[in-house]
Amino acid sequence: MSRMGGKVALVSGGAEGIGAAVARLIVAEGGSVMLGDVQLDKAQELAAELGERAAACLLDVRDVHQWEAAVSATRGQFGKLTVLCNIAGISEPGNVPDGDLDVWHRTIDINLHGPFYGMRAAIPAMEASGEACAIVNIGSMIALRPASFVAAYSASKTGLRGLTQSVALDLAERGLPIRVNMVHPGAIRTPMYNRYKFSGADTPENIETNFAATHPMNRIGEPEEVARAVVFLASDDASFTTGCDFTVDGGGSIRS
Repeated sequence: MSRMGGKVALVSGGAEGIGAAVARLIVAEGGSVMLGDVQLDKAQELAAELGERAAACLLDVRDVHQWEAAVSATRGQFGKLTVLCNIAGISEPGNVPDGDLDVWHRTIDINLHGPFYGMRAAIPAMEASGEACAIVNIGSMIALRPASFVAAYSASKTGLRGLTQSVALDLAERGLPIRVNMVHPGAIRTPMYNRYKFSGADTPENIETNFAATHPMNRIGEPEEVARAVVFLASDDASFTTGCDFTVDGGGSIRS
């Protein structure tokens, strides 16, 4: 049996980017997956491509009721929920004095409130499964090394790191078999990254060169590289790992 055999995952942001790569790997490794996304048509297309062990549902992570519905849909489709992957997120530039207040509120709502709501909705269902379960939250190398040009993103991902560790400790102290870990990507070739690359602030080539230079390995990462870390932490291969920071950032968070 593959390492995700018998696992049932709910993946937020599952329609594209890292979320889609995670969903593909979960299915390839023998698991089942519910793709939650505001881009429902795109999520449904991917689910159809992945086959009978994949389905899709509408999920705006800012809405706790949609989270509850997504958890219910996952259990209705596959009988249980054992893995939650909080992938959905945004990154927009802005500092504190001059940044758009809408950017601040939108970023905190999606990147911090979203995973909070997801865990709040998923944990009771995971406990009810009676199985070993896992939550994997997507952070950023900026959670470990904040950047000046993305104040809201830095705050949201640093806050999510603290939340992840708090939930990991709480579940362990209560004896629940639910592990909670965090993957911290660097710049990854996703639609989020492309919005920076093709923003018009400079040529796409120069923007990529500058982003790559913030990683000692001097390149942009691929979604599949992040997905492998997520699926490892979601699997029983990481059965004694909780509250950890797993970096997939080409050394970006430890650069001098």
